[in-house]
Amino acid sequence: MIEHIQEHRRCALWSFMGSGKTATTLTAGDAIELADGDFYPALALGPLRVARKVWSEETQKWEHTKQIDVSKIIGTADERKAGLARDAQIYSMNYENVQWFVDLLKERKRGLPFKSIISDESRKLKAFRLKQGGAMTRALSEIAWHKSIRHFIELTGTPSPNGLKDLWGQLWFLDRGQRLGLTYDDFDQRWFGYKRVRDAVNAHKTHVQSIIQPGADAEIHALVRDLCMAVRAKDWFDIREPIYIPVRVDLPPVARKHYREMERDFFTRIEGHEIEAFAAAAKSQKLLQLAGGAAYLDPGVESDEDPRARAYKVVHDVKIEALESIVEEAEGMPLLVAYQFKSEAARILKAFPGSRVLKTEKDEDDFKAGLIPMLLAHPKSAGHGIDGFQLVTNVIVFLGHWWDLELRQQIIERIGPARQMQAGLDREVRVYDIIAEDTIDEDVLLRHSSKISVQELLMDAAKRRGRDG
Repeated sequence: MIEHIQEHRRCALWSFMGSGKTATTLTAGDAIELADGDFYPALALGPLRVARKVWSEETQKWEHTKQIDVSKIIGTADERKAGLARDAQIYSMNYENVQWFVDLLKERKRGLPFKSIISDESRKLKAFRLKQGGAMTRALSEIAWHKSIRHFIELTGTPSPNGLKDLWGQLWFLDRGQRLGLTYDDFDQRWFGYKRVRDAVNAHKTHVQSIIQPGADAEIHALVRDLCMAVRAKDWFDIREPIYIPVRVDLPPVARKHYREMERDFFTRIEGHEIEAFAAAAKSQKLLQLAGGAAYLDPGVESDEDPRARAYKVVHDVKIEALESIVEEAEGMPLLVAYQFKSEAARILKAFPGSRVLKTEKDEDDFKAGLIPMLLAHPKSAGHGIDGFQLVTNVIVFLGHWWDLELRQQIIERIGPARQMQAGLDREVRVYDIIAEDTIDEDVLLRHSSKISVQELLMDAAKRRGRDG
């Protein structure tokens, strides 16, 4: 992957989450800068979570990239301008701010201050069209081919989640239409067509469906192969074992304040509600709730949304944001999502229409039939006795965590490598752990990989975080 970036000024890496795309790009970019001096400053675009966290943290993970300074162009307009004004090698910006940035350049009548553009989660570029199309991609197109831009690198695990039609917009930023057609209409007319099909629900109705012409997929793959490098997990990993992918998130300052108060004092106050733990076990639960994004109130407090449900207060949504990234990374694959508290399930249901909680045999059957894009399951409800999920998905996400390793292993096994192989499926099993950093989430996962007692873990963690402030 490093060599691919070094050999192609404009290129794409198609590789799954956790495969090292960010570290690879940093390594290649730094080598190019040392050799030719034409890589920095670089603009790294991505979803907000990536812009806020990934690039700045990844540079510090590796000895050879620690000298790379990252400035974040996120937040309020003043904060974004301050980020731009800093002297750095990489400037990380979320896609939503591209239009603002281009408008700012026009307002200041200044040249583009970057030599490279890195498009992380580059499927965001699929909506580009020379006419109409997405506003963000139109704004990006105004600077993508500026004379100062020496490199344009696209990173994604899912270049075409909805089919090969997603590729044209992404490839335009690499070759201006040389390979797939100068316009989207050229691309569409050459390789795609339409047919009328019966509606899946109402047999008396029909609708027009886009289809790809015979042999078109092989032609498209051949045309883009030189610029686009694909890395598949099963080519590099032993797929007889699950691939564990940590997805780390930072608690926002207010949520961190509540977490620290509960950890230190067994007490915090959220929007006027007192939340208290009377023993270490209760505190452990409260900390897991806060790490997950919401804390339950006293049993006597009535829920605003459902009088039958216990009331809770949301303190952050960073895990929901991380789940959104995983959904996009999954390339349309249905997801099995493990939650620990009902408040987590309720918030996921709200954020992802069409998702459903596993409660009945019908829920189980509908998931197996491909009718549910995201099935939420508590590890206690998805253990023994459930079979067939491996035919539907190879991806499980833990949004919430708990101390019981056996329950965790049981729900993973619903789609585990052995079941995949028994079903004749040659694919890896991906286990995404969404982890709130510097919280009890880390302690739970450490407990799963060690023989340390829960009590020892909590005592050590409390001491460590006390020293760290």
